[in-house]
Amino acid sequence: MSTAASPLVRCAGCGATNRVPAERLADDPHCGRCGAELLPGHPVELGDADFERVVAASPVPVVVDFWAPWCGPCRQMAPQFAQAAAQMKGRALFVKVNSDDNPQTASRYGIRSIPTLVKLRGGREVDRVSGAMPAAQVAAWAAR
Repeated sequence: MSTAASPLVRCAGCGATNRVPAERLADDPHCGRCGAELLPGHPVELGDADFERVVAASPVPVVVDFWAPWCGPCRQMAPQFAQAAAQMKGRALFVKVNSDDNPQTASRYGIRSIPTLVKLRGGREVDRVSGAMPAAQVAAWAAR
């Protein structure tokens, strides 16, 4: 079976590389090493140490929420982001990056205001939007 038919997916929990047939990406694939969901229906916390290895290998778009705990709009949008992640389960990976705790990743993407959502495909930025949004709008933006 070719790599294109079975993309490699990095586990956000343990970092293991897992081969998942493309047609099974929406079937709740789990890590062969630690058993964690590979494309969960909830946001995954990533930081400077693991961000690149997880998003670069993702066979689905990655939606990144850059946020900080002191930010009111970020806290307001958190449940909306989680709802959008549940709606997009298996079709996109939703991750959160605390921009205060992870300055290298925030700087790499030029984050100047929060909340900022960045959409990545193949590890490359394809779109971004700033400001709080309802879940339906986040999911529609992620699906584009």
